Amino acid sequence: MQLFYAPEIGPETTAFVFDKEESKHIVKVLRKTEGTILYITNGQGFIFTSEITQASEKKCIVEIKKADFFAKRNYRVHLAVAPTKMNDRYEWFLEKATEIGVDEITPVICDHSERKIIKTDRFDKILISAMKQSNQPYLPVLHPAVKLSDFISTDMEGQKFIAHCEETSKTELKDLIDPGTNYTLLIGPEGDFSHNEISQAIARGFKPAALGTTRLRTETAAIVGCHTFVIKND
Repeated sequence: MQLFYAPEIGPETTAFVFDKEESKHIVKVLRKTEGTILYITNGQGFIFTSEITQASEKKCIVEIKKADFFAKRNYRVHLAVAPTKMNDRYEWFLEKATEIGVDEITPVICDHSERKIIKTDRFDKILISAMKQSNQPYLPVLHPAVKLSDFISTDMEGQKFIAHCEETSKTELKDLIDPGTNYTLLIGPEGDFSHNEISQAIARGFKPAALGTTRLRTETAAIVGCHTFVIKND
């Protein structure tokens, strides 16, 4: 199934007109014609079955035939991940985490962060593309970047974890997870969290968690954590 994205569509929508750019892609690139069935998500749980009624490069119009709603899972995964020095590595993380099943992402600025200014325009496009590619009805929420100290001070439901590299007592993440709840996982920058940040997070109820026996890059650690949450809940 090839999935298109249109956040404007709701359960009461009967017809929809794609913008010029998407219309050109559908008609000229994908060579879709009148009568072709298209599947569209609004990123909010719905997948719509539609039929092309006008196949024009400037205005592709579809009639909505059916709306299927998919309830959210009984758990949510929130990854708070420090920006990487190279932007493409963070973009790779966003893509793969979306494919695996992340629900929320927050870039956190840490003491050792080398990148402190985050531009999210391209990030949004990557999330949408990954959602469509993996045929998912929900678009992950990308929160604005925030200082780690401010993030850990907010109230959060469910289990909270911090993955750090200090040689202290840690339990494997897979052994800490209680299925069927909400999860927040902190992943630090290339230079790891500072000792003070680790202490503050633990004081705020974050449990130290190990992600294996090898030292992982920021983006790899985030993917491992995301996958672990999903596997434990399958």
